[in-house]
Amino acid sequence: MYVRPDARDWRCEPAPADVRAFHRDLPGYAPTPLTGVPALAAELGLGRVLVKDESRRLGLPAFKVLGASWAIHRAVPAGSRAHLVTATDGNHGRAVARMARLLGHTAEILIPGGVPEEAVAAIEGEGATVRRVDGSYDEAVRQAAGVEGAVVVQDTAWPGYERIPGWIVEGYSTLFSEIDDEVPDPDLVVVPAGVGSLTQAAVTHYRGRPGRTALMTVEPESAACVLASLLAGQPVTVETGFTVMTGLNCGTVSSLAWPYLRDGLDAAVAVGEDDSLRAVRDLGALGISAGPCGAAALAGLRAARRRLDLGPEATVVLLNTEGFVGGGD
Repeated sequence: MYVRPDARDWRCEPAPADVRAFHRDLPGYAPTPLTGVPALAAELGLGRVLVKDESRRLGLPAFKVLGASWAIHRAVPAGSRAHLVTATDGNHGRAVARMARLLGHTAEILIPGGVPEEAVAAIEGEGATVRRVDGSYDEAVRQAAGVEGAVVVQDTAWPGYERIPGWIVEGYSTLFSEIDDEVPDPDLVVVPAGVGSLTQAAVTHYRGRPGRTALMTVEPESAACVLASLLAGQPVTVETGFTVMTGLNCGTVSSLAWPYLRDGLDAAVAVGEDDSLRAVRDLGALGISAGPCGAAALAGLRAARRRLDLGPEATVVLLNTEGFVGGGD
């Protein structure tokens, strides 16, 4: 586990104010639920535990469409037609494919090994071309970056490719603005982390204004690139293997996200497969549909509770980033 006591003193510029207005104009927009779970608060000795439930966002089972929609809106002029390309473990690719279909673009989605067949079928159901990659998520990203004549809509950045990932991060700000409507300054927000883009959005939101909200990431033990980088003090690429937390199976931190994670994160923890699956079952029993990635937030809070400075009146928000449908990042 990683802890940085002075992270809440760091400040940055907030996301643009017009992002949420853009999302409000999309067909079917509505804030996702922020659900109180008294049973978890009692278990963990906290005042309130709230789950921001992204299992039904704009007709899709994950938060990813917030970033994809805003980035495509910024990257492709209105009335134009483009060929959109991305690499994905599931949910991000489906979000890009959905927006391509709605806007009249074509989409090519690169899929690494280990992605559940139901996630692949869901992407194909959006009308996108799916190309399977023999290798890891990082390899799929590398190949997507090399597709000529395409608009690459990737939610990880590397040197020379940061504008579109930056727009994706801005798109995620709507999620946190919705939390503000009900809980303006929670004591802790727990964020599942893949390449770190959603965590960057959390840091940008809470460090872009006065407040004392702590932020913690959760990753699989088999793909903890954020934790490894924080402990090393510099970006570290880790070798990934199988994990049920498919969308978090990322070996390299986004270059755009890294400075925000380094300076603005209070804590980071890695969890095992059994921890995530237990959280899936427990949240399901409480009426919350969570896939292994989304349930990782609860698993991480359980793992780190004793090392976190949280009193019995504290309010904690867990981000359930996906529903239980076999999706990924």
